[in-house]
Amino acid sequence: MRILHTSDWHIGRTFHGHQTLVALRTVLEALVSQVRENAVDLVLVAGDVFDSATPSADCYTLLTDTLVALRDAGARVVVTSGNHDSAARLGFQSRLLREGIHVLTDPARLAEPVTVADAAGPVHVYGLPFLEPALLRHEWPGVRTQEAAMTRAMELVRADLATRGGRSVVMAHCFAAGVEPTAHLERDIQQGGLDVVPLSVFDGVDYAALGHIHGRARLEERVRYCGAPLHYGFGEGGKPRGSWLVDLDADGRVSASWLDLPVPRRLVTLRASLDDLLTDPRFDADVDAWVQAEYTDTLPQRDVMRRLQQRFPHCALVVHAPAERAASDGRSYAQRVRSARSDRELFDAFLSHVREGEGATAMERELVADLLDERVAAEVRA
Repeated sequence: MRILHTSDWHIGRTFHGHQTLVALRTVLEALVSQVRENAVDLVLVAGDVFDSATPSADCYTLLTDTLVALRDAGARVVVTSGNHDSAARLGFQSRLLREGIHVLTDPARLAEPVTVADAAGPVHVYGLPFLEPALLRHEWPGVRTQEAAMTRAMELVRADLATRGGRSVVMAHCFAAGVEPTAHLERDIQQGGLDVVPLSVFDGVDYAALGHIHGRARLEERVRYCGAPLHYGFGEGGKPRGSWLVDLDADGRVSASWLDLPVPRRLVTLRASLDDLLTDPRFDADVDAWVQAEYTDTLPQRDVMRRLQQRFPHCALVVHAPAERAASDGRSYAQRVRSARSDRELFDAFLSHVREGEGATAMERELVADLLDERVAAEVRA
């Protein structure tokens, strides 16, 4: 059986305030083409279909269009919910979709697989929605962590599989041991030990299609993350976007290859002085990219975003990252204020604090001196 493993579509997510629906539609249309071109039998979408528990109507339209197109391309489709999804809202439309499209969101039915058959016999697909321990404690007493929740879920899966026989696939949305999340993107992940799921939890099934991490990862031959189909942060700019094409043979052995998806607009991080960013020809190739600009001037500059967007229309993020920082004297702001012997020194202490050690320039000191002299003259006249 040929399986396409995808996840973390995050329909409706914005990129630094910019909508991504049009770009995501382009990528998902390419994914549908890959399903058709590679004669895929089964598509797995392992959670975080939406980016919000309350997606807009346009988000539902994109999801429905994509699921129907995947089915029309000849594949069965199984979808599970992730931590960003509302399981109830995502599951609501499951009965409204055509035959061959399955949306699995109910933890009470996670041991009821979708069974897909090929010439070698049945393949049982168990879809585990995101399992929030706080919501499961009444049904599963003692479950207080992701590890405990996933362990309990897989016990139920293995018990059901033992009565059915045949090959098996499990879909899960969790943080598995052995993978490093991208801090900017997996903002929900608790990286402490309580939320890490050991790989041994997935013993007993032929393939584990995981979601939750936005970069691809091969933890074992049979346990993989495919990542998100679109870049959602500059920290992912160098990571490929795509999905795993998995062949499951008659004995349950797995072989997998990577299918790249198109990147509608590449991401770059540019670091230089503001003047170089605005004028240097070496950045000409980046004018159409999403740009994170790190300008290295010693002092903050004015109106930086507007000026950069005149050259880079898709500049989305600006960071002041001085190439050199003034050495700190180790004093706190309060200590600097207490030691100031005049208003001029007080002003200099303030600038040193807010500009990371860079005190007043000669021009600024002259301007402050003039202002203070005018204040003194006005007090005398009064």
